[in-house]
Amino acid sequence: MLERFRRFWGALLSPVAHGLLRLGVSPDAVTLVGTAGVSVGALAFFPRGELWLGVVVVTVFVFSDIVDGYMARELGRTSSWGAWLDSTLDRVGDAAVFGGLVLWFAWGGDDRVLMAVTLWCLVMGALTSYARAKAESLGLQAKGGIAERADRLVSVLAMTFFSDVLDLEFLLALTLWVLAVASTVTVVQRAITVRRQSVIATGRQ
Repeated sequence: MLERFRRFWGALLSPVAHGLLRLGVSPDAVTLVGTAGVSVGALAFFPRGELWLGVVVVTVFVFSDIVDGYMARELGRTSSWGAWLDSTLDRVGDAAVFGGLVLWFAWGGDDRVLMAVTLWCLVMGALTSYARAKAESLGLQAKGGIAERADRLVSVLAMTFFSDVLDLEFLLALTLWVLAVASTVTVVQRAITVRRQSVIATGRQ
């Protein structure tokens, strides 16, 4: 969802980006602070059961992913390093969000089944990103699927917030089960996509 509305949010947050540029703040610094904020918000609040507050903190810093890209484009500094840093730290933030929920279910939440499901979401999310990165390193494409990163992140944050505020625990449980299945399907979809491209490339040789 964030990807689909990146232009909208970019325009909305452009005053913040320009303000940071005037202060001499670099896009890389925004990326690092954003990841630190997401990680602290998830790992400090989720394990203690303060889910809605954790979501608010995480969401504020998640938008740094849009601000840093806007800043880089304004400066004309889009680079391989910036793209690598942004992508790598995205994985750190994702791990913190799902890891914080894993700790909650393992401790205060006392639900070993959802702990395992959340851990599976974390692993499949990382594998989804790896599948794309590895394919691209081989000159192939592995985009798409029914559960891309932005969709996973928005879904889990929104349902974590509402499940806590409305005291409807099933909302988060249902979302995690759906994401576990959808992420697994996405990995399979990307594997099939890469396999097809590989077969075609081999046939041309």
